[in-house]
This record gives sequence, C-alpha cells and structure tokens, in this order.
Amino acid sequence: MVSLQLKDLGARYGQRTIIRGVSTAAFVGGQVVAVVGPNAAGKSTLFKRMAGLLDGPGEVLLHGSQKGAQAISYMPQGLNASARLTVYESVLLARKQLTPGWVVQDDELKLVDEMLSALGITGLAFRNLGELSGGQQQLVSIAQTLVREPDVLLMDEPTSALDMHRQVQVLDFMRTLARKREVIVFIALHDLNQALRFADQVLVIADGTAQGSGPSHAVINEAMLREVYQVQARIERCSRGQAHILIDGVV
Repeated sequence: MVSLQLKDLGARYGQRTIIRGVSTAAFVGGQVVAVVGPNAAGKSTLFKRMAGLLDGPGEVLLHGSQKGAQAISYMPQGLNASARLTVYESVLLARKQLTPGWVVQDDELKLVDEMLSALGITGLAFRNLGELSGGQQQLVSIAQTLVREPDVLLMDEPTSALDMHRQVQVLDFMRTLARKREVIVFIALHDLNQALRFADQVLVIADGTAQGSGPSHAVINEAMLREVYQVQARIERCSRGQAHILIDGVV
C-alpha cells in the first residue's frame, strides 16, 4: 500500500519563504486528507511543493508506488487546457501525456468514458472548453486529473465553483475512489463541515506552517477554530452522528 509523509517541508518563491517546517505522520492509501486553513495560508504552495513544481527544503517521502514521477498528480485551481479543445480531447490528452506515442488504445478510450460518466459530464464530451461554465470546467479538470490514475492526488479547491449538489457528488466520489483504488487524495477545502463529513485526515495550514494534523474529528475542534480561524464555535452531532460546526461569533 502506498504511503506519503512530509518531513520539514518548505517552499520559496525567489527569496521569499511561503511554507516552512511542515511535517506529518504517514498518510496511507485509501485515505482522503483535507488540507484546510485561512486564505493565503500556503495551501496551494504546499501542493505545488509536494508535486515537485517548487523548490525548497525538506522531503516528500513516498513509499509503495511503482509509478515514479507519475505517482503524484496535481490539479490546480484553473483549467489547464486550450479552450479550443473539446472536453473529450482534453481528457484524452491528459491521459496520453503519460504514454509514449500517439496511438490511442481501446482501454484509454474506455477510461475517459468512465471518468466522464462518473462525474456526470458525458453530455459535454464534444463541447469546446471555452463554451463551458466555471463549474463545468472544474469538473473537466477533475477528469483530467483522475484519468492519469496516480497513487496520490493533490486537488486544489476542486469544488469551489460547484453548486451544493455537485460538491457533495464530487466529494463522495473522491472518497469512494480513494477506498476502491487505495490512493491518497489530498483536497484543499474551505468548508470545514465538508472536511468533517468526507475526510479521514485533516492537515491544518496557517501562516505557512502546519498547525495540526491527524483524524478529522480530533483536529477540527473548538480550540483550532478559535486560534486559526478566529471564530467562537461549537461542534455538535446530529441524530445520525454526523458532526457539524455552529458559529457563535468572531474572536
């Protein structure tokens, strides 16, 4: 089973240090890890550093993967493809970037079809990317990431442009995918109630450092909400046992 651990990880833009000293216990395949924290805390920078797109001190310790440089796939906040491509072409291209040559195999076409169907965007397959809404483009970006079949997914706010129904659908799908394929899914989220609902583990980033890491229900507590988010809040459980946050005021 694949595992990933961060050890004293840091990242810089030029001479400016953005994140520093981020260390965690090992996350393992099958887990969804919510990366949370205030705006400009360093979450996107952390993902870029983990993906090898930024330099900095420390180590990303990945064990149990046989995919080399393809083991970690990073989904940025913006769609990474030409607006002139169709949805189907852009997802297939994301897959073909991993394989030599340009001969398309039947199993690759099947994989693209499966991803579009799973995300409910089969009907968009032959529309140009430039014609899509922001939420539709976000779903295509998710498909581009998933079709690469990595062992570790880094998803930077994949639900920010989606309506509530689509957010729940996508997060539930990612949790199922993590379990089924034993991959580690890191998802940057702003909605802490979604983190409580869908994530197994939480990593809290604030001021460029790790402020907490561990099981979601242990890390997301009243003290963390007060210190990191500057809100006075309570965590309660509904009749089905699901925890949710109630905000009483600001600190």
